[in-house]
Amino acid sequence: MNRLPLRVRQISECFREKSLDPGSVVEQTLAAIDRQKTLNAFVRVATTKALQQAEQSRERWNRNAPRDVNLDGVTVAVKDNFCTKGLHTTCASRMLENFVPTYSATVVDRLEQRGAIVLGKTNLDQFGMGSGCVDSIFGPTRNSWSENLADDQFRIAGGSSGGSAVAVAAGLCYAALGSDTGGSTRNPASYCGIVGLKPTYGLLSRHGLIPLVNSMDVPGIMTRTIEDCAIVLNAIAGPDDRDSTTVKRPFLPIKLDSSFVKGLRVGIPREYHCEGLDKEVLECWTRVADLLERAGATVTSVSMPYTASSIFVYSILNQCEVSSNMARYDGIEYGHRSKEDASTEQLYAKTRAEGFNSVVKNRILSGNYFLLRRNYDKYFEKALKVRRLIAEDFVRAFKDVDILLTPTTLSDAPLYKDFIRSNNRDQCAVQDFCTQSANMAGIPALSLPISLSSRRLPLSLQLMGDHFSEELLLRVGAWIEKEVDFLANYSEHR
Repeated sequence: MNRLPLRVRQISECFREKSLDPGSVVEQTLAAIDRQKTLNAFVRVATTKALQQAEQSRERWNRNAPRDVNLDGVTVAVKDNFCTKGLHTTCASRMLENFVPTYSATVVDRLEQRGAIVLGKTNLDQFGMGSGCVDSIFGPTRNSWSENLADDQFRIAGGSSGGSAVAVAAGLCYAALGSDTGGSTRNPASYCGIVGLKPTYGLLSRHGLIPLVNSMDVPGIMTRTIEDCAIVLNAIAGPDDRDSTTVKRPFLPIKLDSSFVKGLRVGIPREYHCEGLDKEVLECWTRVADLLERAGATVTSVSMPYTASSIFVYSILNQCEVSSNMARYDGIEYGHRSKEDASTEQLYAKTRAEGFNSVVKNRILSGNYFLLRRNYDKYFEKALKVRRLIAEDFVRAFKDVDILLTPTTLSDAPLYKDFIRSNNRDQCAVQDFCTQSANMAGIPALSLPISLSSRRLPLSLQLMGDHFSEELLLRVGAWIEKEVDFLANYSEHR
């Protein structure tokens, strides 16, 4: 895989010049996936379909008639909670272990319409509930930056979209789809040293994305570079009649301009300088703020007073919506069905006991508790009110600044053995501290790698902007990317 170009536009140029063809690229990639099984990035590889798509793409390039000059023949991976027609979609859970959808998610369908080649489905925490990619029925995903992949000595990939992040970071595909409910795209992107974009809620269709928290879920994009991220976003964004939550106005393709920094107003939220923030992350944060200021940006401190409350609000709302969404898995319509069916009640109970892991069960129980009539006002309704206050924090901030610069995660990737010592809820509270408020406000956020820690692991920062400011975030991100040149400086360490 090292002989293949690193960027989407470079591989497309090779197809155009006939120095490479999609068939040979897919064959090399499938061989690399097989060699790197230990990473456990893919839970299912679509070998036959990928080779067929590659042959069709090769014929189009031979006729100089690609479906998309940037994406035709480019290899992508899809998180295993997006429906893929004729290909298992399991959510890494026993409940959907044998589920094969009859349709594809809109974002997957749009990539394939552009000629992109879907290599397979990637690992995740069960139903996307986690921040480590360690709670899958297929086992944990190992970060490709780990020095030791054996036993429990490896670094976590981050979650829940850890499989997609590792697939991109390890060079097993050029782009991957993840989902982002509270940081599930940006968290693993940070730990794996790649770009992760959480778009504005409603910009990308959620049709075919198996829901976790309907009011916060968005498809996310994971790539090696900002330009690659923009190419994928341009291909999949826009209205969808099958999803009433998408914005109906047409999407205008994003054009990058990495010189867009002078006069930029950058906000540094004071509350994100929180307990547990690693010293090296703080130094990285300060370094990039100084870079922007020297380039002509105005960097100022801003206050986001409800940040400290956001993780508690997120936890309550998350579990309430989870309890509702998981109710459909009863062993009747689809999914796992228990063999113990002496009564309807027993069938329901046994099916859910066998099909869900402890993390999912705990969230269902907590959500049902919060939604009890006697608790509804005290927990759910109050959480909705504070969510509004959190969103208003961003509204006020964006009156004075154009973007916010924050850490993505509080540290580099933890060791697996250290991560699993805490329970899932506690880990999410720590790992998603800087990311989950963007989902509650519905705003876009971008994570991009900056440098390596003293442990030779990626450190990343996050840019957040007002609704539908993806172009601004990607332009600023492209400037930072050019200045730090992470891909050129550190790709040999992968």
